[in-house]
Amino acid sequence: MEREAWHVLIVEDDRRLAELTRDYLENNGLRVSIEGDGALAAARILDEQPDLVILDLMLPGEDGLSICRKVRDRFDGPILMLTARTDDSDQIQGLDTGADDFVCKPVHPRVLLARVHALLRRSEPPQAPAGELRRLVFGPLVVDNALREAWLQERSIDLTSAEFDLLWLLVANAGRILSREEIFTALRGFGYDGQDRSIDVRISRIRPRIGDDPDHPRLIKTVRSKGYLFVPEAAQAMPLS
Repeated sequence: MEREAWHVLIVEDDRRLAELTRDYLENNGLRVSIEGDGALAAARILDEQPDLVILDLMLPGEDGLSICRKVRDRFDGPILMLTARTDDSDQIQGLDTGADDFVCKPVHPRVLLARVHALLRRSEPPQAPAGELRRLVFGPLVVDNALREAWLQERSIDLTSAEFDLLWLLVANAGRILSREEIFTALRGFGYDGQDRSIDVRISRIRPRIGDDPDHPRLIKTVRSKGYLFVPEAAQAMPLS
């Protein structure tokens, strides 16, 4: 049976921009609705549970950061945040509140569609073939790709969908350095532009949640000029509390 079209909710107060974006996405097979009032957006996201939210940062009533923070623990779908500003701090704050991706306006419709499709593909339940790794155990750290959950000392770790994808990529390649280019290509389907800091922000959020020391990390190492490395021996040696 054919899957029902993905439902995308656009939270954007510029009505013309929102309608043009809706028309383009609908012409490419998506089902789209619009909310222009930030004060109503959080309740609508939680009530409708769309497959993906495109969330503007600057909104009347309530800003995008506050909305993202408010819904993140009760909405599992990806959140793509938009902003007209190019300040790195906006991107860092957006990712820190749980956004899955961040795009600066104006954005070409085809680029936006590619980002949307990449996020939707990542949010689909994994269809792993028989024999593929589904659960990895490193001492007190357990990461399950079939359930899309992780535990530390048998306690569930709170991760966004994008954070889990990054953690799984790292642990599935334990002992091997992954460059930012490899990570971007694996998670988003396109290469690293040399400026996007989303991977670094997510790494900084993941580290303390898996028991790593953010200031002196032993589990997820930053290898200068090369990328990131998950060190399985360090996880095996973690003391049980």
